[in-house]
Amino acid sequence: MAQNIPSTQNNVKMRHALLRGHPRGISTGAVDRLAAVCDAFRHAWKGYKEYAWGHDELKPISRSFGEWFGLGLTLIDSLDTMWILGLKEEFAEAKDWVEKELSFDKNVDVNLFETTIRILGGLLSTYHLTGDQLFLEKAKDLGSRLMPAFKTPSKIPFSDVNIGKGIAHPPRWTSDSTLAEVTSIQLEFRELSRLTQEPQYQEAVNEVMRLVHKLPGKQDGLVPMFINTNSGQFTHKGVFTLGARADSYYEYLLKQWIQGGKAEDDLLEDYLQAVEGVKKHLVRQTGPSRLTFVGELSHSRFNPKMDHLVCFLPGTLALGAHNGLPGDHMDLAVQLMETCHQMYQQMETGLSPEIVHFSMQASDGPNLIVKPADRHNLLRPETVESLFYMYRFTKDPKYRDWGWDILLSFNNYTKVPGGGYTSINNVRDPVNPGPRDKMESFFLGETLKYLYLLFSDDMELLSLDKYVFNTEAHALPIWPSPPK
Repeated sequence: MAQNIPSTQNNVKMRHALLRGHPRGISTGAVDRLAAVCDAFRHAWKGYKEYAWGHDELKPISRSFGEWFGLGLTLIDSLDTMWILGLKEEFAEAKDWVEKELSFDKNVDVNLFETTIRILGGLLSTYHLTGDQLFLEKAKDLGSRLMPAFKTPSKIPFSDVNIGKGIAHPPRWTSDSTLAEVTSIQLEFRELSRLTQEPQYQEAVNEVMRLVHKLPGKQDGLVPMFINTNSGQFTHKGVFTLGARADSYYEYLLKQWIQGGKAEDDLLEDYLQAVEGVKKHLVRQTGPSRLTFVGELSHSRFNPKMDHLVCFLPGTLALGAHNGLPGDHMDLAVQLMETCHQMYQQMETGLSPEIVHFSMQASDGPNLIVKPADRHNLLRPETVESLFYMYRFTKDPKYRDWGWDILLSFNNYTKVPGGGYTSINNVRDPVNPGPRDKMESFFLGETLKYLYLLFSDDMELLSLDKYVFNTEAHALPIWPSPPK
């Protein structure tokens, strides 16, 4: 059902659309859209290549780079995107760097989760797409260097590991790990075991899922955000969110079940229970125009706050429904997709803020309230990710149109003339959005990849019956179903 947006919003939108030369609602052909994604990628890559080659992240405004782990993060995160987009020259140059320059023999602390989803996931995905052993060899080397993280009293991994020294530790300020981080490395490690025939990777991550499966402290399948690496118990109990620190736990329950040929009943049971918990405790509607959203619970108090990260959920729910889970999961996906769309639509730049609060008052005021500290946009992928799933399963062209609007807004407000795209500080100020001088690796690894897949008419391109995407949009094969 279409939501009513105040007419002033529409006027602002129309003005921007006319300024851009793209009258809103007039659909351009799929060919143009695919070309536009390739152009955006090339523009982003141009900045990376000129000013940040071999480094982790481009700073497009200052034409310099930022280092996080010193492992060519953006380059590796982008490999499979270039392959999918058919950018052969760019891919060949990047592969050459991986072959000659990429070394994991470095005295550097890396975050287990980020390194697994971006670098290990990127290498495995690229191996599957290209069949090139180089990427598998690099993945094996990295996987073995990450294993010390699991040497903890509880078998819940530490958040950080030194890949050169083989020593792992918790962050300086706590002995807790984030729940999403320890439960969103499974797809990658399980696949590494399958490819290498070395069971230790899969055993380590399966053990984490076994422990979490039976831990006390859940509420109707919802999990707290932190887990202690010494005791193996949840900490900060009573706080439940589908945003930062918990989000991909739910995503990986479903995706591991799909990856493993739908044979692991505990994963399915935990996922189904969690969706019921979300519906029972976290789903609400706004007062003004009945937008459905997912809030947060803190010691039984409901907070109508939703991270943009939660916009992964429509896609995940739709994927579950496509795999035979209850139809009402799809109904909720459709409603939440509308809300995520409005998080873009109702902002003056057409880009979503990092966090929104929803009005539950039955008044004519705005549905979405954005606090000053939450007005930034980091070029995140979650909404376009869900649009991709929704389009694949429904073929409703509106999902493509919504994705196209988002790409146009990225081009309008985040594109940096010399090359690259930048995060911005204020999605509510089209005159001065406040560039932050950082292009996250996931803009190339996820956001542009999902836009390309959304606009592609080739449903066999990474078919969702053959591949499952990790939480960084790296495609891994679904295993054949085990014999009954």
